[in-house]
Amino acid sequence: MRWKLKPEPNLQKIIKLAQELGVDNTIATLLVHRGIETFDQAKAFFRPNLSDLHNPYLMKDMDLAVTRIEKAILKGENILVYGDYDVDGTTSVSLVSSYLKTIHSNIATYIPDRYAEGYGISFKGIDFAEDNDISLIIALDCGIKAIDKVDYATKKGIDFIICDHHRPGDELPNAIAVLDPKRSDCEYPYKELCGCGVGFKLIQALASERNQTINDLVEYLDLVATAIAADIVPITGENRILAYFGLQVINQNPRTGIKAMLQQVKKKELTITDVVFIIAPRINAAGRIKHGNYAVELLTEMDFDTAVKFASEIEKNNTDRKILDKNITQEALQQIEENNETQTFSTVVYAKNWHKGVIGIVASRLIETYYKPTLVFTKSGDKLAASARSVKGFDIYNALEQCTEFIEQFGGHKYAAGLTLKATNYQKFKEKFEEVVKNTISEESRTPQISIDAEISLSKITPKFFRILKQLEPFGPQNMKPVFMAEGLRDNGYGKRVGADETHLKLNIFQGTDQKTYNAIGFSLGYKHAITKNGKSFKAVFNIDENHWNGNTSLQLLLKDIQEE
Repeated sequence: MRWKLKPEPNLQKIIKLAQELGVDNTIATLLVHRGIETFDQAKAFFRPNLSDLHNPYLMKDMDLAVTRIEKAILKGENILVYGDYDVDGTTSVSLVSSYLKTIHSNIATYIPDRYAEGYGISFKGIDFAEDNDISLIIALDCGIKAIDKVDYATKKGIDFIICDHHRPGDELPNAIAVLDPKRSDCEYPYKELCGCGVGFKLIQALASERNQTINDLVEYLDLVATAIAADIVPITGENRILAYFGLQVINQNPRTGIKAMLQQVKKKELTITDVVFIIAPRINAAGRIKHGNYAVELLTEMDFDTAVKFASEIEKNNTDRKILDKNITQEALQQIEENNETQTFSTVVYAKNWHKGVIGIVASRLIETYYKPTLVFTKSGDKLAASARSVKGFDIYNALEQCTEFIEQFGGHKYAAGLTLKATNYQKFKEKFEEVVKNTISEESRTPQISIDAEISLSKITPKFFRILKQLEPFGPQNMKPVFMAEGLRDNGYGKRVGADETHLKLNIFQGTDQKTYNAIGFSLGYKHAITKNGKSFKAVFNIDENHWNGNTSLQLLLKDIQEE
């Protein structure tokens, strides 16, 4: 594990900002690292405001999308809200369909079957629309590359509005409107919206035509915050505002389906991290194990008792998902060993019986053991399908672009993608992908790195300091929970390995001549206990958090790593 201390920003900027805000230099340093250098920027950051959301009509084709939807409403047309089966897709469908139902009665929803239809817009979904006399499809979190599917629909007299956030190809689908802030000709000021975020901009535009304000749409923000958290998009700009207010809805007045999912959760207040690890996996489990429709039904259900039944079924799906995930990860690790591929530049594994619904999770798990770009393949119909995950600094989408001669279809982002190919091309693809990674990955990207925000003395860690840190929330990409480093540390002699198998490390740390001790816990750091024994001096990197125990609350250090001095 490499430790990398971020370069110290310009000292004058730090001092000026610290004075303007009345905070210490460490807090000012954290803000400057995040591009916040003035009082006004800090005010916007610490006090997110819904009025700072951009005008939705700044997005290319928004006017065309709204005009077509208004025409459909006026003429009483049937509208199909179509979305992917993951969290971003199912929350998008839930959001747009539930809003449209407040202004139009003829609304249907469609989530493609992960196994029978695969990712994105399907011919089967378009046939469903034709069979049900649907003349307008609003596609969410997918469709930016569905050129042949949109043409197929057009021939059947069905119009498309695409709402996507993935990178477009060279050609756009011939839809009525294509809403995607990543379009090269789209001047929308914020490019990092998730699919549900683009869907929210669409209902924001529709609402403005009805003299509704942004305050009338706050109830939908629990869905947007969930999608932002699950899709690992930067929590900056508009995403920060949407996540901030969406978390408030989740914690104060969530929709019935989310309330049903959370009834067994003991935490009083959920953070973005809690959404990632508690809400998102359960929504995802429906599409992974059964069908994404279960998630949409749960998220749009109004009756609490019915929602509890849906939530119970999804909880079972999530338990099944965990078992599959664990078993397939073990099989994949064994395959890597047997193929003598522990030292390669990439990981590419395949088994025909692996469950397609969990191969993305397995890819992430494999990176925890072998830190390199990873693809996990399984059989899907007459083809092979894969989920791809990457490591910090390596663009896996660009790498796949260099392997297109062996790929049938692919799409995604810098750090996550999906693809299909013919079984006969698997070995050729694997060799080509290894060659591409070997030739393009930097040495730095081959070792996990802990990025450190600042070095501090433990004496700075006070309740006031922590309260200010809390105001940096919600944390996420490009606004991660601050990581600190401290040197000259010693344990007071009561440190020990803890946990059923003693894999964790619990310490009572003090620094220098200051005898005040700080509780510290290092998950999976039990093997480093020797470094802290016998009064030896060591250094640590850590987050600062609250520990709640027996009704008491205290500050503690969450150790990420420790090293000898």
